[in-house]
Amino acid sequence: MAGMNADFINPFLMSATKIMQEICQTEMKIGKPYVKTTEFENESVAVMIGITGELKGQVIMAFEFNKALDVASKMMMGMQVTALDDMSISAISELGNMIMGNAATIFSTKGYVIDITPPSVCHGDMTITQSYTQNICVPIHSGDEVALELNIAVIAEQ
Repeated sequence: MAGMNADFINPFLMSATKIMQEICQTEMKIGKPYVKTTEFENESVAVMIGITGELKGQVIMAFEFNKALDVASKMMMGMQVTALDDMSISAISELGNMIMGNAATIFSTKGYVIDITPPSVCHGDMTITQSYTQNICVPIHSGDEVALELNIAVIAEQ
C-alpha cells in the first residue's frame, strides 16, 4: 500500500468504533480494509473532513441513507428523524467532528499534531477525486450490517 501507513489508519478506526458504540449502544466491528475509488451510490450520506498539519488528506464517513437517519436520531436522543434536513445534517456533522476530534487526540499521543476542517455533508450520487494517495476504505459493522464506511486518504507532510 504505497504511501498509506497503518499507523495513519488505526487512530481513525479506533475513534470511529468507540464513538459509534457510545452513540448506537451496540458493538462495532472493523471490517477488512481495501483500496477503493471514492464513488458513492445515490442513497449515500457522506461526511467529509479534511486533515491538515503534520498529516494531510481527508476522511470521508459514508452512511447508507437510512443508516444516516438512524444515527442522526440516536444523536438527537432518539427523536425520530425521517428526512435529511438541517437538523439531521447538523447531527451527522457533529458525529464527524466527534470521531475526528477523538482521532486527533489519539494522533497527538503518537506525536502527530493534526487539525481538522469543518465537516461537509454530501448526499446523492458522487465521485470525490483526489490524486495524492490511495483511498483506503474500511467498513465498520454493527451486527451483520455495515454501520458506516470509513474512507481514509492521508499522507505525512513532507
